[in-house]
Amino acid sequence: MEKRTIYLDHAATTAVDPRVVEAMEPYFTTHYGNPSSIHHKGREAQKALEDARRLVAEILGCAPREVIFTSCGTESDNLAIRGVALAARHQRGVARPHIITSPIEHHAVGHTCEQLEQAFGCEVTYLPVDEYGLVSPAELERAIRPNTVLVTIMYANNEVGTIEPIAELAAVAHAHGIPFHTDAVQAGGSLDLNVDRLGVDLLSLSAHKFYGPKGVGVLYQRHGTAMLPMQTGGAHERGRRAGTENVPYIVGLAQALELAVAGQAEENARLTRLRDKLITGILERVPRSRLTGHPTRRLPNSASFVFEYVEGESILLLLDSEGICASSGSACTSAEVEPSHVLTAMGIPREMAPGSLRLTLGRENTDTDVDRVLEVLPPIVQHLRDMSPLYPG
Repeated sequence: MEKRTIYLDHAATTAVDPRVVEAMEPYFTTHYGNPSSIHHKGREAQKALEDARRLVAEILGCAPREVIFTSCGTESDNLAIRGVALAARHQRGVARPHIITSPIEHHAVGHTCEQLEQAFGCEVTYLPVDEYGLVSPAELERAIRPNTVLVTIMYANNEVGTIEPIAELAAVAHAHGIPFHTDAVQAGGSLDLNVDRLGVDLLSLSAHKFYGPKGVGVLYQRHGTAMLPMQTGGAHERGRRAGTENVPYIVGLAQALELAVAGQAEENARLTRLRDKLITGILERVPRSRLTGHPTRRLPNSASFVFEYVEGESILLLLDSEGICASSGSACTSAEVEPSHVLTAMGIPREMAPGSLRLTLGRENTDTDVDRVLEVLPPIVQHLRDMSPLYPG
């Protein structure tokens, strides 16, 4: 009998909600016009585009003109960080723009900062994090320089689920007149996205993290925040992101975000209960295991661990043989051999970091799924330890 698949990798991606697919379908086949065309087919597409923009803006608590549609969260991060840094140099004459970030950011942020430093002469400061992955507002205050042009700190970590004190961090930046960007990709659909309550000037989202399609994202840009476009061509998105808008996917993004926000409180409570059951069960049943990330200040669906004397990839393969889909960290870095940069920054010993496991719950998961994980994971870990020459027994 074929095993039922238990999908516990929602931080990597989610299935597209059938209601989202239904909303998208007419814009592939019936209302297929280019939104820049002036004829009626183009106007149909343009209306759908602007309706979606207004809906996203309402959820973010901003003006529709502050919403930019992109191809993904990575592009949104790249546009925000490069765009602000290079605008500071080009428009304000800052010779060596200084960016402040953290060492636990998604590579869409980290690698962008590295490139700006190495190829464009920018300066980058990486704030330390504590054992839970939290950034301190006091550390941010100390890091600010006269040439600081941007602070970029993620809202919630994609590997360990820790939620950062974004409002407090943004307040520090604003006290010095510095714009603040947050990569909210992992927080989309489960945390408050109101940009004024968060105090952010730029915010990135990606639809496929909240049951929308892959290949479409959002960048919120507060009016007055200087940013050079990174993709040039036509005057799409008010000249900030050239390229014909992907109308079906944008419609899907807006629909998915609306559905996620509408059911957020109830779903968060359900997922938090399942998450805590999973965490308690694993820590009780698997010796030499450790929860990573903050014990309570974490995403409602995220449970992450390290296990001594095993490798995460081996755990994943054996879980997969039992029909359980999980990950050892970010899906964007799963092929890397080096220990996770997130765990290393949090002080997890390098010899322990390879034994990482991330379990992220979603709408279809139930108590039965959690019970199944608690049944099969402990013997898998023990089996792998028994094969390790380092395991003391």
